[in-house]
Amino acid sequence: MRLIDTIAALEALYDPPTPASLTKVAQHLTPLYRAWIGSARFCILTTVGPDGTDASPRGDDGPVVRIMDDRTLWLPDWRGNNRLDALRNIVVDGRVSLLFMVPGSTNVVRVNGHAGVTDDRAATESFAQQGRHPRVVIVVTLGEVYFQCAKSIMRSRLWSGVDASAGLPSAGQLLKERMPDLDAETYDLTYPSDASQRMW
Repeated sequence: MRLIDTIAALEALYDPPTPASLTKVAQHLTPLYRAWIGSARFCILTTVGPDGTDASPRGDDGPVVRIMDDRTLWLPDWRGNNRLDALRNIVVDGRVSLLFMVPGSTNVVRVNGHAGVTDDRAATESFAQQGRHPRVVIVVTLGEVYFQCAKSIMRSRLWSGVDASAGLPSAGQLLKERMPDLDAETYDLTYPSDASQRMW
């Protein structure tokens, strides 16, 4: 299989970008981008570091990020698995992208920028939920923001309401594949209740 190894060879396969795909890019949060991102409860955080890249789903029961100003977003790091892949990457290489998604919308909004991690007490405690607060907050400085072409959501019928999960392996089964002694059925039955106690 031939792999393309020059930008010129790659660009020769495609038409020029449409004018709208370039003019839609803003270097700050416009009022409409602010409204869109402020409605998103879910995003995917992507980072890069010395060991490669990482994409991490982030979600909340309200806006997934706090808009501090037209170029600054705060993303609380709620409880997870403590791998810290994204956080380690940000500490070493602050380049980040955020993909914001809202169920039912075929648009996806992307923020590209630079991030840092803070444990500032005022910042972390400002996100208090049920007596808990995140240990750190990811501070994103926006470089650019734009909406993605809707075709990927349309092609995948992501928000069609059809449950396509039948037959997929469960989290317990995926773990058991790597940990043969694990009781996968018990893991899957108890996880929702356990997780509900450790959301924040």
